[in-house]
Amino acid sequence: MTVNFALTPGQVNKAVETVIKNNPVYTDMLAFYGPLFDAQEESKTRLRIEPLQIADDVRAVKTQEKFPLIEIKDFAYDKTESTNLFITIGRLAQEANPKLAASASILIKAVDTNLEPERLFNAILNGNEALFENVSEALDIEKQVLGFMTYNSLKPSLCTGADQLSAYLSKDEPWLKGYCPICGSAPIISILEGEGARSLICSFCWHPWSVKRVYCPFCDNSDNKDLHYLFNEEEKDLRVDLCDKCNKYLKTIDTRQVGRLIYPPLEQVSTLHLDFKAQEEGFEPGVKLFMED
Repeated sequence: MTVNFALTPGQVNKAVETVIKNNPVYTDMLAFYGPLFDAQEESKTRLRIEPLQIADDVRAVKTQEKFPLIEIKDFAYDKTESTNLFITIGRLAQEANPKLAASASILIKAVDTNLEPERLFNAILNGNEALFENVSEALDIEKQVLGFMTYNSLKPSLCTGADQLSAYLSKDEPWLKGYCPICGSAPIISILEGEGARSLICSFCWHPWSVKRVYCPFCDNSDNKDLHYLFNEEEKDLRVDLCDKCNKYLKTIDTRQVGRLIYPPLEQVSTLHLDFKAQEEGFEPGVKLFMED
């Protein structure tokens, strides 16, 4: 099955319904994430982002030296659409669990007064964690919720920008690195397709890229004596790849074993039981996302 990163809201809903049917424990969580994914996919259709231009000589050097195409701070975003999505996510969060709801309510009110989401968006892109500390303290809200809402409001712009930039990637020279060729971020999830071809999905811009099948992206280990995985016979489409060298793990979706639509952001949040299992075994996630502490 081919991984689809451009599902319509209707297809996202169908994918969510299938996950809930197969694993009802995620029903309450996906009551929030399902509409959030819908809102993000709808937002993509309204974005107005001027594509970044990369000169041929710059691209050639980056390709040769295996540098990502851009730094995170260089991503462009649609200010109006991202701000609208920030408010939409906040309203969805008001109906979610207490941790999300309390902080989201305060944030929505703050946007109506003196909080400018654009400052938060720029802070994400520039790695300005101090701003999130200051805002969360000033508003007496959870910093993780603030980061979660900010990142997910930017995400449609990030994904669209990554898709635009992918045209600059060399088709003749496989990337085969453990970091994203677009922005340099680490992967959040792994995908197996076809004859066992493996792709990694970027934790920041969600760009997919091909790598060796036996490989740890977090320490470049390709020695199969140090690489193994957790597997449950009842979930043949899911596994957790483990590396004894760096003690990190990465969840993997085997699309050859499923008969459902695959939407990577949904797969990431509906496989938390794999995170728990890997961490019980003493392994750490390669990437920590907002809301995971």
